[in-house]
This record gives sequence, structure tokens and C-alpha cells, in this order.
Amino acid sequence: MSVSKKSRVTVFIDGASRGNPGPASAGVVFQGTDGQLLKTLSIRIGNATNNVAEYSALIFALQEATLMRAKEVHVFTDSELLAKQFNGEYKIKEDTIRVLYSLAGHLRKSFKCLSVTHIPRERNKLADREANRALDQGVLL
Repeated sequence: MSVSKKSRVTVFIDGASRGNPGPASAGVVFQGTDGQLLKTLSIRIGNATNNVAEYSALIFALQEATLMRAKEVHVFTDSELLAKQFNGEYKIKEDTIRVLYSLAGHLRKSFKCLSVTHIPRERNKLADREANRALDQGVLL
């Protein structure tokens, strides 16, 4: 689905890892400006930590938003660590996360406006459901 060049999308993301590290997945939910559901994505990413799964969800969402030609993207995550790292409030100490952060930062250039905001887990149920669906159904990247 393509959105107009001036369109904004709201994206809810979640990463899941059963075992941390263990089987991991990413879930993404796109909504339009009026809250309508535009698209859901879920994918299993193999064995990973929860933090890697969270960053994978962000990268997956930003790639899809680029394909949708969105110009303003507002991402919501229940990972306070990811939000604060992405926004420069926390330092990144782990090499793997540093690489994923760089990939997400590179994708940032695709948008006129990109925000990543932490929200309570209760407000992220749709993305959580998508991430768990990928784990349960074994949809592998």
C-alpha cells in the first residue's frame, strides 16, 4: 500500500524473544492519521535477544515506511531502551546494537520527519500480537 508523499503514518513496533536469547520475532502495525489500520507485518528473525528483536522491528518498520513513500513517520514502542538510545538519551554499549542503530539511523534519511516514542506496554498490544504471531506460526525471515 502506498501513501501520498505528504502523508503521515503512525507505526507501533514490538520485538519478542522467548528465552532472551531465544526464538525471536518482530511485529509492526501501521495506522493512518485517523487511526485506521493500514498494514500489519510480522516476521521471525531466528535466535536473538529481546533488544535485537526490538531494533529489528524498528528497521523492518522503517524499510516498509520507505516503500510506502511515507514522509512523516511516528513510531511507538514499549521498549524504553530502544526509544532512548535512538533519541540519543542513552549510550549504546553493545556492538550488535550499535550496528542495528546505525542501520536504523541510515533509514532515518528517507523521511522528512521521524519520531520514536516510548509508550506503556498496554498501548502496544497490536504490535505485541503480531510479534507473537510470528513466533507461534514460525514465519521466518
